[in-house]
Amino acid sequence: MSDRGMKQLSDSLLIQSYHKAIELNLSEEFINQIREEIRKRSIQHLINDFVTQVG
Repeated sequence: MSDRGMKQLSDSLLIQSYHKAIELNLSEEFINQIREEIRKRSIQHLINDFVTQVG
């Protein structure tokens, strides 16, 4: 997914995509792109919130 594509995702969907990418053991480069978008949005706290809601 391009950087432009990630910008179109909602925060929630971006976080879900991050967790799914890890679960599916996708490329580290792709996971890092998602992490960077999460960092740009300053929504790192949602990573743990998502785990709490799902887990």
